[in-house]
Amino acid sequence: MQITDQITELLTKKVSPDLERRQIQAMIERPKQIENGDFSFPVFQLAKIRHQNPAEIAQNLAAEIQDPLFEKVEAKGPYLNFFLNRKDASSELFSQIDQALGDYGFNNDGQDKEVVIDMSSPNIAKPMSMGHLRSTVIGNTLSNLAKANGYHVDKVNHLGDWGTQFGLMIAAYKMWGDKPIQDYSIDELVKLYVRINQAAKEDESVADEGRRWFKMLEDGDQEALDLWKIISESSLKEFTDIYERLEIDFDAYTGESFYNDKMDAVIDLLKDKNLITVSQGAEIVDLPTLLPDSNLPIAMIRRSDGATLYMTRDLATAIYRKDHYHFDQSLYVVGAEQREHFAQLKAILKLAGFAWSDEMEHVSFGLITFNGSKMSSRKGNVVPLVDVLNSASQLALEQIEQKNPDLSNKKEVAEAVGVGAVIFNDLENDRNLTIDFDINEIVRFEGDTGPYVQYANARIHSILRKAGSFNLEGGLSDDQSWEVVSKMLDYPNIVKRAFDQRDPSIVAKYLLSLSRQFNSYYANTKILVEDDGLNARLTLIKSVSTILESGLALLGVKAPQEM
Repeated sequence: MQITDQITELLTKKVSPDLERRQIQAMIERPKQIENGDFSFPVFQLAKIRHQNPAEIAQNLAAEIQDPLFEKVEAKGPYLNFFLNRKDASSELFSQIDQALGDYGFNNDGQDKEVVIDMSSPNIAKPMSMGHLRSTVIGNTLSNLAKANGYHVDKVNHLGDWGTQFGLMIAAYKMWGDKPIQDYSIDELVKLYVRINQAAKEDESVADEGRRWFKMLEDGDQEALDLWKIISESSLKEFTDIYERLEIDFDAYTGESFYNDKMDAVIDLLKDKNLITVSQGAEIVDLPTLLPDSNLPIAMIRRSDGATLYMTRDLATAIYRKDHYHFDQSLYVVGAEQREHFAQLKAILKLAGFAWSDEMEHVSFGLITFNGSKMSSRKGNVVPLVDVLNSASQLALEQIEQKNPDLSNKKEVAEAVGVGAVIFNDLENDRNLTIDFDINEIVRFEGDTGPYVQYANARIHSILRKAGSFNLEGGLSDDQSWEVVSKMLDYPNIVKRAFDQRDPSIVAKYLLSLSRQFNSYYANTKILVEDDGLNARLTLIKSVSTILESGLALLGVKAPQEM
């Protein structure tokens, strides 16, 4: 039982049935000022229920609560402040971390609840670029955080394997292809794609040819299907190689094509609900008329040539996922530029009578730019993710060669550090901000980087190897130790808050802060001194390592024990 759980239990006995246990636990805070204790409980809500003065309630509770875990419990205005007995609390914390076997800080808030996470979703026939990194790593971290909060999770890769772009790709191959389609690399296919997009801008008949081939694809034309299948399989193999390097897997690869046979039913449903309007031969949902206060534009459902669009497929996807997964939450980790699209999607589902559309959430994120420029596959200025991972690993290897040239598995560690640096850099930033990528900065072993956290953890393992065997025991009360202990006490709240707020940066920034706290402790404390506090100090830093490794794992970053 975590220390916050113990405080919750004590309070529950005193304030039940006025407040439920879950309410009490959610209200427990970590004061910003150390003079206000280690934990705090505001009594405003309880005062409203009891119609009493909050300061008086806090005074009465402070007098009633006695436990050896606390040095004192005191009231300060409407707050009940808990001051931990440092020696007992540190011992208790170290024991909890050791017994949790890497799961310290996790909870069961989401027990028996299902979360579906739509993430990564690269487009077939294009290289997986840095533009796809954000959805992939943010989605993966949210998945890990959801599991740490007790939810059952299904990660779905909604591949962009359908749509007009495939008509354009097939048209480009038919117009300019000079060898069998299976002999084309992804880079060569991209060049065809860029070429036909440029041609389509200058000649509308080229764009019409792309639309014609996509309509043939939707109608089941065998030649179109054969070409599409070869392109898709080639792309997926390249994606899989990158996912293996990132150590990210999926529970389903149900791309847009999976819903091709489900879209007629969706359109029929919308017609039954009187939501479809015909406009210039196309079928639309006239949201400005149906929801005049929403400021949402018209949603195109089927073009005049009979072809469907993203909206049609996303409607089919949402309905299928609810029927198949029975989700409690459905998260779409997709760029901020799709915000209006998801607002339309939810609005149409709500109009169709699907109240569960409220359980759908667009987890948006900003762009990654290089030297201030946005990437675009149509213009041919994408940065392949594999090239970035290779460069990051090489930069990490060069630093390891300088710092630890005798390291036996340098290339393996360099891969963990380089790839980890790319992931960490993405996740330590507010997901809604645009990130301008600088590979030389993110792979540094100093500063606010992933390698800095990894290096702190590796340093702890180096100290533990020098120490040899020791007894796991706590009981530290000095100020320098307590600053580290106090930081570790935050971890359960970090795990919960990061998922509740859909914000991986909460974990990343916490790990940087804990690493700095450890490095300060290491610089000012002689850890390996043979005295009565040796075992306790070693237990302290081992506990720090456990939390660093746990947090890095939540972010999808490896934690080498030597660097």
